[in-house]
Amino acid sequence: MTEPIRVLIADDHPLFRDGLSALVTDGPDTELVGTATSGTEAVDLAIATQPDVIIMDLHMPGLNGIEATRQIVADSPHITVLVLTMFDDDDSIFSALRAGARGYLLKGADQEQIRAAIRAAANGEIIFGTQLAARMLAYFTASATAPPQAFPQLTDREREVLDLVAQGRANAAIAARLGLSQKTVRNHVSNILTKLQVADRAQAIVQARDAGLGRQSRV
Repeated sequence: MTEPIRVLIADDHPLFRDGLSALVTDGPDTELVGTATSGTEAVDLAIATQPDVIIMDLHMPGLNGIEATRQIVADSPHITVLVLTMFDDDDSIFSALRAGARGYLLKGADQEQIRAAIRAAANGEIIFGTQLAARMLAYFTASATAPPQAFPQLTDREREVLDLVAQGRANAAIAARLGLSQKTVRNHVSNILTKLQVADRAQAIVQARDAGLGRQSRV
């Protein structure tokens, strides 16, 4: 007899989490090993239960789903993360994929689509929901002839912040330009320094300008 697919659910919305739990529990080839209501709890449960597949929401209190995915995949690369979220913007999709997610579905997916995605994820396939598949195909078709993007380890927002940093703008000016709080900008800058493996802002500016960023007028 084939072993059931062991599934962990991470979602902070009680009704949606309960619905997913019932779907997994009732599935003939799936077994629910736990539920998490935050990214931190998802990381802890993933380490403790070692599921085959994690159904991961992106927006959760504390540690978000993208950072939780990054930590889980780094610790247990054999665990497959399947994102199930309401966010369909490119930044969320590509940030999740960069973090190590192997699938991305929107919460409008029906039960059979979710069951099929769980099975496919457990088999090592990369899964996109029907709504996203055409967009992803168009993106990768266009990217095939496009030059490689600078700093692929950064999210789109982090790259935008780095471009403004390379223009010589202070955090306050960047926050005003992007409509963000200064604390959010500081967090982005800190993440950028970590991902670029540089010690300070000056070294990040050198790398950014070498890659062609920061060429707009410094005002």
